[in-house]
Amino acid sequence: MKTPSVREIRRRYIDFFVTNYAHKEIPSASIIPDNDPTVLFTTAGMHPLVPYLMGEPHPQGNRLVDSQKCVRTDDIEEVGDATHLTFFEMLGNWSLGDYFKDLAIEMSFKLLTTPWVEGGFGLPVERMSVSCFEGDNDAPRDEESKNIWLSQKTSGGAGIPSERIYFLPKKKNWWGPAGLTGPCGPDTEMFYDVCYELPGFKEDLSLHKEGGRASQQKCDVACDCGRYVEVWNDVFMQYHKKLTDEGAKKSAAGENLSPTDFKFDPLAQKNVDTGLGLERMVAILQKKESPFETELFWSAVEVVLKLAQIPFEEGKIPTHVAQSVRIIADHLRAATFILGDKMGVSPSNVDQGYIVRRLIRRAVRHGKIIGINVAFTHLVAEKFVEQYSDVFSELEQNDAFIYEELKREEELFSRTIEHGIKEFEKLIEQKYPAKTGVVSGEDAFRLFDTYGFPAEMTIEEAQRVGMDGIDMQAFKSAFKKHQELSRAGATQKFSGGLADDSEQCKMHHTATHLLNMALRTVLGTHVYQRGSNITKERLRFDFSQDDKMTPEQISKVEEIVNTQIQRDLPVHFEILDVEEAKKSGAIGVFDDKYAALGNKVKVYIMGDFSREVCGGPHVEHTGTLKHFKILKEEACSRGVRRIKAVVEGIKDVV
Repeated sequence: MKTPSVREIRRRYIDFFVTNYAHKEIPSASIIPDNDPTVLFTTAGMHPLVPYLMGEPHPQGNRLVDSQKCVRTDDIEEVGDATHLTFFEMLGNWSLGDYFKDLAIEMSFKLLTTPWVEGGFGLPVERMSVSCFEGDNDAPRDEESKNIWLSQKTSGGAGIPSERIYFLPKKKNWWGPAGLTGPCGPDTEMFYDVCYELPGFKEDLSLHKEGGRASQQKCDVACDCGRYVEVWNDVFMQYHKKLTDEGAKKSAAGENLSPTDFKFDPLAQKNVDTGLGLERMVAILQKKESPFETELFWSAVEVVLKLAQIPFEEGKIPTHVAQSVRIIADHLRAATFILGDKMGVSPSNVDQGYIVRRLIRRAVRHGKIIGINVAFTHLVAEKFVEQYSDVFSELEQNDAFIYEELKREEELFSRTIEHGIKEFEKLIEQKYPAKTGVVSGEDAFRLFDTYGFPAEMTIEEAQRVGMDGIDMQAFKSAFKKHQELSRAGATQKFSGGLADDSEQCKMHHTATHLLNMALRTVLGTHVYQRGSNITKERLRFDFSQDDKMTPEQISKVEEIVNTQIQRDLPVHFEILDVEEAKKSGAIGVFDDKYAALGNKVKVYIMGDFSREVCGGPHVEHTGTLKHFKILKEEACSRGVRRIKAVVEGIKDVV
């Protein structure tokens, strides 16, 4: 069998469910989550579908399949090894109140083990293991999934034997919600033994010893040595995690919550949410040691190595520069997708823009480490645009913006480095005139946080003047504290795409529709939503606009929204074909792939005033909102403004 390409593997997954099990293919949602106040990016395939997991009808029905763009930023500092990725594609099949454990597991087993020539991935079943939820006070041990795995058989008669089925705790085998409340449930995970597949694989026996496993014969899926790679996850969303009455009181008072402050009620609609990481499957099927050696990255890696004038063999990253090359390739791929997204953002010092800036600058920093002394980020991005444009057409459509922003940020970073060196020299003169010892972690972090000066450069500059470097432990402590503070307002998770499924959130969500249309009326039809953030306390709405709004414009927008509230317009939705939605005057970011797939969209209609593509949920009539007030209008990033506002109706339900 020839080595399958990325396109063939991605297509094999989607076609398997469309052809054999009547799923509808849906396009990837934006990488910028709509309405979710708790995450900067879409971090899992479930995010865009939460309203439908909670019971909203999906316009395509109750069996879906997709490849969702995802970004996870918690592990940015870990990127550089062979496994961590910032951007990734999550392949997923979905049951919204349709099939459950039996069919979900059967389909997973069949696709993984069926030979490639017969429509599957062709993984040998003897190399597969699975895990199931071991049970606790919230939910029982998942013997049902175990028994289903035992019953699966290939054409040759082989199945998953009981000795390769492991029961693991909630930390390992439970999914969602990632915060306070929402749909959740046990999962079953599939692992592939790569130990003898990859010639360069080395088991870390120290990890076995730490885990109480003295030899590789006792290594199992719970071990972190890298031998067992999780390739797929079937989540059975059968519970709704809620606050108890006491928990709700403590939450409202800002008190710390304990496990006893929550309860797990059965969901009226049982769902299946699955995820298969494309990059991992590509590495396995193409027999590569990591995704960085596959075609997903290699053309970009070649550019990096050639610019750094580093000799290399085809398909192999030289060991001595592997970490930096992986960081550059990973970070610039993620930045390319964020900048190129239909809701794309520019580098800035806040929110998503801050992450883009951090990714680009870290890539540039590692470019300098390996000897690249020219502007190069746009050259690497070009390779990713070429690689992905046939699947994610927005990259090609926005390529000029991607390259322009990368070049601009590289130039700004060069100035930042110059400024940072001057601030470093002032610091030395004022606090370390003897030029001995180390720079404190707090001072090093201030240079990083205030001036964007990387810790690695502070170390180099300190050593240049005769010092020993910086107090790295104290720097990491300050950095960790900074991260915790940054996440403090984002510990609560979503339900229905909002902070929760409360009436307060529904009101603020509904108000964003009225605000969007009012802004287009006052400022012009160039205005489009570029992100929103909905909580009980307020709404935040980002929109395309270069100039600061005048007081008169703000007042006029408020007046228009309040007029529509006073009219008490009915709110309902229609499910329409894409072209029908466009002809009806609905606004929204339409993906070309919707039309190509024959997909339908849900259009929420508010009387004769607003028609907008949205998943929900909303209140039933605008009068519920009582009164709308803009609290603040400010810049968000280049070409994007932000409004924070509240509705008076919240007072009636708090």
